[in-house]
Amino acid sequence: MTAFKSDFLRILSERGFVHQISDPEGLDAAAAKGPISAYIGFDATASSLHAGSLIQIMMLHWMQKTGHKPIALMGGGTSMVGDPSFKDDARKLLTVDDIERNLAGIRKVFANYLDFGGSASMLNNADWLLGLNYLEFLRDVGRHFSVNRMLSFDSVKTRLDREQSLSFLEFNYMILQAYDFVELNKRTGCVLQMGGSDQWGNIVNGIDLGHRMSNVQLYALTSPLLTTASGGKMGKTASGAVWLNADLMSAYEFWQFWRNTEDADVERFLKLYTTLPLPEIAKLAALGGAEINEAKKVLATEVTAMLHGRAAAEAASETARKTFEEGSLASDLPSIALPRAEFDEGLGVLTAFVRAGLVPSTGEARRQVKAGGLRVNDMLVSDERATLSPSDLVDGAIKLSFGKKKHVLLRPE
Repeated sequence: MTAFKSDFLRILSERGFVHQISDPEGLDAAAAKGPISAYIGFDATASSLHAGSLIQIMMLHWMQKTGHKPIALMGGGTSMVGDPSFKDDARKLLTVDDIERNLAGIRKVFANYLDFGGSASMLNNADWLLGLNYLEFLRDVGRHFSVNRMLSFDSVKTRLDREQSLSFLEFNYMILQAYDFVELNKRTGCVLQMGGSDQWGNIVNGIDLGHRMSNVQLYALTSPLLTTASGGKMGKTASGAVWLNADLMSAYEFWQFWRNTEDADVERFLKLYTTLPLPEIAKLAALGGAEINEAKKVLATEVTAMLHGRAAAEAASETARKTFEEGSLASDLPSIALPRAEFDEGLGVLTAFVRAGLVPSTGEARRQVKAGGLRVNDMLVSDERATLSPSDLVDGAIKLSFGKKKHVLLRPE
């Protein structure tokens, strides 16, 4: 691990946020010398961000905590194009009204992590992208991009290698993102763009464009793309996406998601998604056997408190304690045992409800999913193709609910 001089890079490195840095020594020296400004872009593809975006939000949070100036950039302009990076198909085109509605939902989250009355700011790239003159943009910006080089980036190459169409509209996305970086540097002095590792090529394009257009030194920092210990996509469950907005997922459901963290992920998630000191995290991670569940509860409460507030997090914890620990799960609910191999292989959620006797057929289970009638561990099921695995076990069981009164526990044997 590189010994960084700046608190900003040292903390990000120690807590597992760093995947790549374009110029580690140069960025570290700049951050150690005085406050720098950095941004992360968030496109408005839905009315809420999900848990997969939390690692980026936490990077901005730590940036402000260490005395720097984070920028949350809303993609009001780039959302009209859609990022094609590593996508199999083109994103659905959004209308201006769609984007505005989505932005309104997304903005709600950031005030829980950033102090906009202090050094943090929120900008919208629609402010400079929507007014561009196309011919001037081609002449002043487009001439700096090599199509040969653009085709070599993995985000584009993988799409073409699969012989999947890449529209000219999408092909422009990386140019617009690069231009965002240059524009933010001119407007705010921003010198660093952060993002997930899948954004490396796009960010490096911005560094190169800044050098060509303004002869300025810009930097890139990416975080690792996270999966769970069992290989699942971060922010996805049997219930669908783990949304950050309370109107799409309650504080209790959000708490339960983190409580269900796999044992092997507890320490990593405590470092990334909470602000607990590292020595305290080390003590929690050292807990073995059933005691690791106490660490999971701390993780769930701390992450939920940052998003929904301490009172909501503690209320969720108390609700879970009454539901899962005071006997209602242990003795009050009917229980069905299934071979552990079925859980290890991934038990289809529709099949699980049929095996539990809560619905007569997978067709009826599918209809109930669409009607919002099925829950797993009190979290609404929205994806009929989801599977249940050992990571969904809470104190040795998975709670299936049909409506408010029919509940069954599935236990592996």
